[in-house]
Amino acid sequence: MTATLSRPAPAGARVHSLVGTRSLIRLALRRDRVILPIWIVLLSIVPASTVSTYAQFYPSAASRAALAAGAIANPSFSLLYGPAFDLGTAGGFIAWRMGGFLALAIGLMAVFTVTRHTRAEEDSGRAELLASTVVGRYAALTSAVTVSAGASLLIGVIQVVTLIGAKQPASGALAFGVGTASAGLVFTAVAAVAVQLAAYSRTANGIGTAVVGVAFLLRGAGDSSSGAHWLSWLSPLGWAQQLRPFAGERWWVLVLPVVATLLVGAVGYALLPRRDFGIGLIPPRPGPAEAAPSLRSPFALAWRLQRGPLLGWVIGLAVGGAVFGSIASGIGGLVGKTEQTQQIFERLGGTNAIVDAFLSTMVGLFAMLTSLYGVQATLRMRTEETALRLDPLLATRVGRLRWAAGHLVFAYLGTALLVLVGGVLLGLTNGLRSGDVGGSVGRLLESVLVQVPAAWVVIGVSTLMFGLLPKFSGAAWAVGGLALVISLFGPVVNAPQAVLDVSPFQHPPKLPGQEFTATPLVWLLVVVAATLAAGLIGWRRRDVG
Repeated sequence: MTATLSRPAPAGARVHSLVGTRSLIRLALRRDRVILPIWIVLLSIVPASTVSTYAQFYPSAASRAALAAGAIANPSFSLLYGPAFDLGTAGGFIAWRMGGFLALAIGLMAVFTVTRHTRAEEDSGRAELLASTVVGRYAALTSAVTVSAGASLLIGVIQVVTLIGAKQPASGALAFGVGTASAGLVFTAVAAVAVQLAAYSRTANGIGTAVVGVAFLLRGAGDSSSGAHWLSWLSPLGWAQQLRPFAGERWWVLVLPVVATLLVGAVGYALLPRRDFGIGLIPPRPGPAEAAPSLRSPFALAWRLQRGPLLGWVIGLAVGGAVFGSIASGIGGLVGKTEQTQQIFERLGGTNAIVDAFLSTMVGLFAMLTSLYGVQATLRMRTEETALRLDPLLATRVGRLRWAAGHLVFAYLGTALLVLVGGVLLGLTNGLRSGDVGGSVGRLLESVLVQVPAAWVVIGVSTLMFGLLPKFSGAAWAVGGLALVISLFGPVVNAPQAVLDVSPFQHPPKLPGQEFTATPLVWLLVVVAATLAAGLIGWRRRDVG
């Protein structure tokens, strides 16, 4: 691979537009050897792993009828999960509860993967270096699209195989896997267009993520409004659910994602030769000749770099808190009241009251998700370092620790802010429906405060890796993902307590519902302080870059 990419093209020779694609695919797979398997495993095994829990939650026909009635009666469930075509079977339940979210997640995976191997490579200068060798004009885009599409198809295949292995109908399993994969293919094509429009990888990711978000809103608005069902047919996420897995499959719906993928992908390829290398079709807005006074400090520069992602996360957590809070009061009728249900929710939420357990679980989920924002904010330091934008700053009077502190403020306090926003909106909307706004918000504020130290542990480990193991700092994503997977699925599959204890999110008291105990929080804060100190000491002593 190295020999192929390092051989310069002869002067005057014409290079085929796809030459070097195979080598770039191998390079992309090598660079994604950690993050891509995590995406594939998470999105592949989740559906089949929850088949057995369906019988625990809904063991009788009456409980399943109550589930269907609750799902139909509350439009918030349709907004969040999509249409409930058949909740009388495990497959139909999984398609309803997970189909939309898996399609959304695979869409994000596709956007991030394509951007990482195209626009981000141009930002770093590596793509220009490769372009000086025998590499065709379309090779980079084709390799990124191939990797993303291949991962999407592999996820769909594994979903089909595992669902059939869990004794679900083969036709329904095939429709479920094909629907998920088709969403990944559509958003792969969307990302191929976004990287041609944007001048920077962050902008391309923003465009692709915005399209995924709009698709979710269209699907949610169409499914929750009796007179606007047509809106869901405008969304690739809606197409995946309109296949109706395990509920009388409608195979003709597959025409929509196939046509959309081909048309949108063709647009991306048509736009590629119409832009200069390293520049998007939408030119960046030129900045002022001199920096504003507000940018004359390391903290101000960190704010300028961090404010966009932080704002996006704030909006996402606010919407999530409002939506989940609106369905909390009806969660008891949705999940049933069997002894098995109580036991599962007690392990997840730590309380005998199902509503309190649900609220506690949601705040814990917000903390897990926002810890990933903390990883993102922390690794922004590594991005600035490898992009060689840090050296000019450190050549001035700006010290290393002062510069790092500007970014870490957003990593730690930004995470706390996000959990707070999600918790407050969760409590507010739940209080509005239950008639006790003050009490609901107050209880969830306590829950927010005890969950924040667990999220900080993940950020502390990220800081540690940045300072001591900079070449492997990208593995911080794996740390956050592992903690999330253990906390989400460990209790459901009755994982050993020793495994559950690996995740920091298993240690805070589950409020509301449990008694408050300070000891686990103290130990979590000790871990946070130790990892932060070790990371900063390592950063101060190691070489830049």
